[in-house]
Amino acid sequence: MKAYKDFLISPIGERYNNYKKVGNKDLILNTEVYNHHFVNRRARVIATPLLFSSPINVGDEVIVHHNVFRRWHDIKGKERNSRSYLSDDRYLVSENQLYLYKDKNWKATPGFSFVKPLKAISKFNIEDEKPLVGIIKYSDGTFNKEELVGFDPVSKYEFVIDGQRLYRVLNKFITIKYEYQGNEEEYNPSWAQSG
Repeated sequence: MKAYKDFLISPIGERYNNYKKVGNKDLILNTEVYNHHFVNRRARVIATPLLFSSPINVGDEVIVHHNVFRRWHDIKGKERNSRSYLSDDRYLVSENQLYLYKDKNWKATPGFSFVKPLKAISKFNIEDEKPLVGIIKYSDGTFNKEELVGFDPVSKYEFVIDGQRLYRVLNKFITIKYEYQGNEEEYNPSWAQSG
């Protein structure tokens, strides 16, 4: 089956990432369907659109919008699937709901970059992370990997990719390129590294 203008995908794993292995036990992290932090964002492409060509191919792993696999409650309290839901483990998503794809290596889709946050080094900063500055990890080609950049407030959206916390930032909100000072240190909290 192919869709006219959408990608057909299937989640890798369950809809939600609600469990964490602690020793030989499963710890339940979340029981709410509406909390987007625990929604699975990994999927496999089953079919590509008929209308246009894309660098994303059948079999590629993709990172999708958090509402694709999410469930919600309607006004009567009945639990519903997202509008992307097609059947069982098949979902139709538009191109703008795909942010990252992997054939052999991760690549950002057009318009997006993924930025590694930096550790705050100022003794006057009470936060662990340096605000609004990071290092490019994945880009659509607009920026080079490992470039030090600054971005607008409220332009970042948090993802954990392969145990590393990254911000997805629209390229148009990356406002400045910095020169390396030599004292930059990546900030990846321990909770992002655990599986």
